[in-house]
Amino acid sequence: MSTPHPASSLGAATRLLHAGAPALRGGSGPVNVPVVRTSTVRFENTAAYADHHHRRTAGERVASYGRHGLDTHRALEDAVTALEGGHRAFLAPSGLSAITLVLVALLSPGDHALVADSVYSPVRRVDATLLQRLGITLEYFSPSRDDLAAKIRPNTRLVYLESPSSLLYEVLDLPALAATARERGIPVAADNTWSGGWFYQPLALGANLSIQAATKYIAGHSDVMQGIVVTDSPALSEKIGTAYEALGLTVGADDAYLALRGVRTLPVRLAQHQRHATQVAEWLQNQPQVGRVFYPALPSDPGHALWKRDFSGASGLVSFAFEDGADARTANAFIDALRFFGIGASWGGYESLALVASPDRLREHSAWRGTQPVVRLHVGLEDPDDLIADLDQAFARVASRGRLAAA
Repeated sequence: MSTPHPASSLGAATRLLHAGAPALRGGSGPVNVPVVRTSTVRFENTAAYADHHHRRTAGERVASYGRHGLDTHRALEDAVTALEGGHRAFLAPSGLSAITLVLVALLSPGDHALVADSVYSPVRRVDATLLQRLGITLEYFSPSRDDLAAKIRPNTRLVYLESPSSLLYEVLDLPALAATARERGIPVAADNTWSGGWFYQPLALGANLSIQAATKYIAGHSDVMQGIVVTDSPALSEKIGTAYEALGLTVGADDAYLALRGVRTLPVRLAQHQRHATQVAEWLQNQPQVGRVFYPALPSDPGHALWKRDFSGASGLVSFAFEDGADARTANAFIDALRFFGIGASWGGYESLALVASPDRLREHSAWRGTQPVVRLHVGLEDPDDLIADLDQAFARVASRGRLAAA
């Protein structure tokens, strides 16, 4: 039997493919961990039951009840922990529930948190409907314009970031922001859904928690709802674990299995998304009806230098603003004319999608002062030439409608 290579000597893709793989028993075994479903965990005797309960209370990942997860859950946790370079992973029913878990676990009545104003918009709903009622204050700031150190209060207990930002993909200087927070003993949480955890490593850049909607790139097939929180230390794992247990969070074994299967192909899927999205973004830059393209991999993007420094690639999300003079009707007509881009929330699956960015959500971004409509595209795995032809005919139909209306 060969001696395993130390994890530090292996490439990232190799670690990701083998993390959480089942051990061979009796000389053979499956490639993937089987789906292990149960609500009740049986024990040989009362001593074994008491031992498991004690070990779990002490922080070990053992199950005394089905809600705690079994083999399938552990395999996914191990794989995502390896992906993010963290200490421990927690599985939640959705990306938003993962975000809420972090906020509830780390903030108490009277606490203050600084939140990037360009984060995933539902964070503001969690703030308005839950956190404010609990006496917790979230203050929104612009990481690229505001002085983080000047914003920190004596009761600041968390800095919450997302890079690139939602909709407009503003790239933040995470190492600098994290260093400022770390000097004051304040943990930093970062939403890492845009990169799928593959193109960006927030924990290595100074963040303490990385959050993903596994619904998106990790699962990768638009058929799973799931969130994941990865911590960088035992201390934070204990805090998240205490809230996790109190909230009774869990995910089904079948969903854990589907997300685990998606993780194994994450590198090749994201590489293809990047190739296609870059081709589409470059094409969009040359269209007369497009005023601006938002995609940090483009040299013209304001965040390109930071993206090039901190990221190893770009995902399939591309947004663009129409030229001045276009209105919401133009954007809606454009999307309605598309043939290969579906209309729907979410992204990260193999299919292409398009949505008009809500003006209310755009106004939340202090870095954006435009008035023209913005369309968010998720560039999928279809042939990029077909996608570009589809976009081209949609622009032509919108232009034709405009000429007819003017006549």
